[in-house]
Amino acid sequence: MNTSKSVAGATPSGTGALFFIQIFATLGFAVLYSTLVLYATKRLAFSESQANAMMGVFGAFNYGLHLFGGYLGGRYLSNRNLFVLGMVLQVAGCWVLSGQSAEGLYWGLAMFLTGSGLNVTCINMMLTQRFTPEDNRRESAFLWNYAGMNLGFFIGFTGAGYFQLTEHYEALFLFATLGNAVAIVVSLLRWKILRDIDTPLLHVSKKQFRLRMLAGLAILVILVPLIRIMLTHADFTGSFVIGLGVMIFLLLGFITLRHKPHDERRRMSAYLLLAMGSLVFWMLYQLAPMGLMLFTEHNINLNVYGIQVAPQWVQNINTLVIVFGGPLLAVGFRNLRERGWRIDIPLQFASSLFIIGLGMLVLPLGIMLAGGDGMVAFKWIVISYVLQSIAELLISPIGYAMIGKLAPARYQGVMMGCWMMVTGVASVLAGYVSGMMPENSGSTPVLTNPGYSHIFTLLGWGSAAVGLVMLMLMPLLRKLIQPSVTR
Repeated sequence: MNTSKSVAGATPSGTGALFFIQIFATLGFAVLYSTLVLYATKRLAFSESQANAMMGVFGAFNYGLHLFGGYLGGRYLSNRNLFVLGMVLQVAGCWVLSGQSAEGLYWGLAMFLTGSGLNVTCINMMLTQRFTPEDNRRESAFLWNYAGMNLGFFIGFTGAGYFQLTEHYEALFLFATLGNAVAIVVSLLRWKILRDIDTPLLHVSKKQFRLRMLAGLAILVILVPLIRIMLTHADFTGSFVIGLGVMIFLLLGFITLRHKPHDERRRMSAYLLLAMGSLVFWMLYQLAPMGLMLFTEHNINLNVYGIQVAPQWVQNINTLVIVFGGPLLAVGFRNLRERGWRIDIPLQFASSLFIIGLGMLVLPLGIMLAGGDGMVAFKWIVISYVLQSIAELLISPIGYAMIGKLAPARYQGVMMGCWMMVTGVASVLAGYVSGMMPENSGSTPVLTNPGYSHIFTLLGWGSAAVGLVMLMLMPLLRKLIQPSVTR
């Protein structure tokens, strides 16, 4: 037996490079994701409601543009070209943010969001294209890649927390550019291996290719000032993103109804039902950099064994669970399936909703057991994040992997982007929910704890209710996903 040969051929060429690229590409986003609300309130004197609304729009554009990124990468610039150009925009955006002004905030975010919003779909498409639709190794590859992404989050959160303790934001944003620069270098070194596979752009003439490239570059130039304008009108932009999300969902539903191959139409229908259920998960998950961050900053005792814990470091609980849990989950799923357990996408999604609901429900318990000063023990936020992270492992990388399983080849880019658009809509909804949480400025934990407890309770039980609905729909979803039997 040639064991080394079988191991070497275990994953297609390029998957290893994409794992390392994912680590460094995530670092800059991790810094902004975990710091933006604190930076806006502490340095730029934004109110908490303004900061939450801006963070909601930040998430909406970051995830909402993923839909367009799948189209732009597959048909105009190529996935690898758009990925590198997006990383260049992120570097420029972080450099502008380091100037520490309100105007620099909007322009820096516009550049950063144009880059991060468009290029995430590209890296996922580059990965999924390296597997055939029936290749079961795809799920493991995405779990490993998801672990790599969260390793990047760990580095970013750790650096962000270090600079947050001294509020040295200029150095923090310059630090954010390092990972993006490394991702660019690795991509260029592995350029040929990361080429696109079977995208519409590959089937056009050379003249059309050049014209599409120019059109794609023009789109990037136009997007930056457009996003800059929309960032200053957060309320309108939030409503626009939700409306756009509804329209895209209805359009995809219409496309599904008209799609001819019977089995493909059934799988697309299952995709739409799963996407609807995932909206609740992502809304709760996106509270981390908004209302949950402010709750952690003001109502959690961050002095642990004499060490002052930065708020961003708390989010590393999530990254550690993902980094170690992702590969373990991939192995565990394989072993259980070999023993005959039916662990599939519908079961994973329903379980995820129950677990993240529990992650919300432990917080009111911690508030109830808080001391006389209202400060909640650190262990409760740890338990909550561990549960949220387990739920994330069951839905997020599985969701990416399901695109290759459920989406027809011609719609893979659009459906990958639509899956991410769900997260963008959820980010806006999370901003609204965070806006309903108590205002911490000028208040105390004793006064704000009841309001937090009420919101967390509603969210927890609401998620459990949607999980129950998904559980009831599981036989239907399994029937839709499985190929129909022909006689």
